[in-house]
Order: sequence, then C-alpha cells, then structure tokens
Amino acid sequence: MPAVIKRLSQDLFDSVSQEASALPRLRKNHNFHQLPDRVQRFINVLQPGTYVRPHRHLRGQESNGFELFLVLQGEIGFLVLDNQGQVIQTERLCSQGPTYGLELEEGQYHTLIALAPDTVMFEIKEGPYVPSADKDFMAQFPAEGTTAAAQQVKAWSHLFA
Repeated sequence: MPAVIKRLSQDLFDSVSQEASALPRLRKNHNFHQLPDRVQRFINVLQPGTYVRPHRHLRGQESNGFELFLVLQGEIGFLVLDNQGQVIQTERLCSQGPTYGLELEEGQYHTLIALAPDTVMFEIKEGPYVPSADKDFMAQFPAEGTTAAAQQVKAWSHLFA
C-alpha cells in the first residue's frame, strides 16, 4: 500500500490561488490537518487587498500560542503591534529571500498583507483549532469586509513601499 502523502505543489498553489481570487476575503486556507489535530499545518493563499484583522493567539497553560510562517511563493508584509495597536515592527517575508519566514511567540498582536499576487504562506501552530477561541482580535480595528478595513490595508501597504 502506498504511503499517504500530501504534496505542496505548484498545482495546489495555482488551484487555491484561483479560489482565493474569487472570494470576497481574497484569501483561502488549505488545511493539511484535521481540526482536532494537535498541530495545525496549512497553506494560506493571499491576494493583494486582503485584510487580516490584527489579533493574537492565547492558548493557555497546556499548549503554546506560537505561529510559524514560511512564504513559499510571493511576498508578505508582516506587522507586529503593541497593545494599543501601534505598529512596533515590520518584516518583509519573501519566497526569494532574504527573509523567508518567521516564528512569532504567543500573545503578540500581529497582522499581514499580501505584497504580491498569489502569495502562498505555510503556517504551523499548535492545535486543536477551535474557531471561537483561536484569535483574540484588537477591538479598535475594523471588521473584515468594511470600507475602513480596505483603507487600513492601504495604510499598512505604505509601510512596505
């Protein structure tokens, strides 16, 4: 019996990129894990203009809220924010380098923007995935799908011009 292999291939990237382009959020995940798994592993495909509301992950004593991001195609502008929502650090992650990815410790507020079309990012974080408890959003930032959210993406984009 052949081994069960889940491939990270250009065909997968292209397929999920096409789906992401057609969605209002301009992004789409493709999970390699099942929701109850102890380790979440997925690609997140993002198109320019997507808005990721600033958030942090708090997992509690029995797990770790770290996240590992690795750009496999395209380019990401990654922003770390303080507790008041001010940008305190920016990182440009690119599949061509010089920085390909990063690991963010638990409790750090962050967001990201796509700097190139069809950007593919591989993420690893501790599970299981519980949608109601996964993210602690910063209340002062707009909800997805609003005009204010689109304006926020434009403002953040200037930090990477």
